[in-house]
Amino acid sequence: MQGAAEIKTDVLIVGAGPGGCTAALKLAQLGVDAVLVDRSRFPRDKVCGDALSGKVVRCLERLDPSLAVDLRRQSELLPSWGVTFVAPSGRSLRVPFSRNTGEGQAPGAILPRMQFDNFMLDAVKRDGRVRVIEGTTAKQFERTNDGWTVDLVGQHLPHTRCHPELILDASGANSHFARHVGKLPMEPRHHCAGVRAYYQGVKDLDAQGFIELIFLEELLPGYLWIFPLPNGRANVGLGLRSDVVRKRGADLKALMTQLITEHPQLKARFANATMEGSIQGMGLPLASKRWPISGDGYILIGDAAHLIDPFTGEGISHAMISGMHAADVAASVITTPRPATSGAGGQRLHEYDQRVWKRLGKEIGISTRLQQLANKPWLFNLVVNKAINNPALADTISSMFNDLDMRERLKSPRFYMDLLLGRSPKP
Repeated sequence: MQGAAEIKTDVLIVGAGPGGCTAALKLAQLGVDAVLVDRSRFPRDKVCGDALSGKVVRCLERLDPSLAVDLRRQSELLPSWGVTFVAPSGRSLRVPFSRNTGEGQAPGAILPRMQFDNFMLDAVKRDGRVRVIEGTTAKQFERTNDGWTVDLVGQHLPHTRCHPELILDASGANSHFARHVGKLPMEPRHHCAGVRAYYQGVKDLDAQGFIELIFLEELLPGYLWIFPLPNGRANVGLGLRSDVVRKRGADLKALMTQLITEHPQLKARFANATMEGSIQGMGLPLASKRWPISGDGYILIGDAAHLIDPFTGEGISHAMISGMHAADVAASVITTPRPATSGAGGQRLHEYDQRVWKRLGKEIGISTRLQQLANKPWLFNLVVNKAINNPALADTISSMFNDLDMRERLKSPRFYMDLLLGRSPKP
């Protein structure tokens, strides 16, 4: 690239989604020079379920408490107080996120990704300490003795060559860097295909913002979701493991249309609903298999690191959590003196893998087990039926969303023996 402009920086962050922006904000706080680049110009849409868990809010509070306050002021945000599971039998179990539903701030929220991602990038821009370059693609990643040389190519950017010491890749599920440099493959058994559309006029949306996960036999081990939004809108979609999609030869867009218009549990609710735009597809690399998520001079964040929850499909909080750890480890590497020949090698960055799996490993392990159990309709029906008739059991299931020790019981045969005998599960 002859005559290219040159940018020298400590860290290049590729991807300005929630993971990349979290890393940028944290690096700014740690005094590390960084550049954040994204191929899109914001605001831009991102195909997603749009649900923000309590973990997302806690990440914002750790970064800057004012961000959590500002998030709740977004006009497109709907507070969410819980989740409703609909078993294959059609019976529903309403599970609150809090025992004091309706009091104070809701633990979760639903906000379209166009608004949430723009909210996060605006926070980086307001902070002003990280350079943001939109509408520009990072290409040609060349490893050098003291870092990287990366070509930045954008319609409104002069030919530019960036020279970071480290690369934090947060460029999403289809990351070129993760595939070709990080060598993370797409394995259908550990990947989910999904589709999503926005609707107006879906009947019986929950007044308290409970999200619905509807487990239909036609979709197991996947599910269909209905997430309410303000002004009578809803995010509706479905997800199914890619190996199952391939085995069944399923067309997910056609299947979703068929289910909402013909299935007995859904057709009345969608009889007068109108779709906004079209059904959009997405790919979700799942964390049901662990891969190395750092290497020689780089760290993978969020979807690029295959960190999506294999049961719930949650990816936003995992992207933000991994972004925080990536920034901490990157700052430590950048600021720690080292021999001139050592570089920022994979061994020095391996602490990132350890930190991420220490934080998320147990939860993801449980979710992997739940995904396997979700393929057994009779067991799912059993749990829901027993919980509906047993308030103590329902309370136990509610606690599982906030208490990993409680969720761990789902791996124990004793839990299911208690269910069969009608007993409240014991610690």
